[in-house]
Amino acid sequence: MEAAAGPAVRLPEELAETAEVVARARGVSVNTLILDALEAEVDRVRQDDGFMERLRTLVERDKDILDRLAE
Repeated sequence: MEAAAGPAVRLPEELAETAEVVARARGVSVNTLILDALEAEVDRVRQDDGFMERLRTLVERDKDILDRLAE
């Protein structure tokens, strides 16, 4: 996977400390720990039919708005 610039993530101090300990125990960086967690969440929501339906509804609504703006 190619690295891309993205948003900086600010973690509450306690979560940052916990993430650092977990990452060290796994032998990975905090960045890798966060990437793994995000990938797992994306995989999880892809399997969630309710989420995917809400996503389709939002995308369709956004498409309608963009179409109106383009007129």
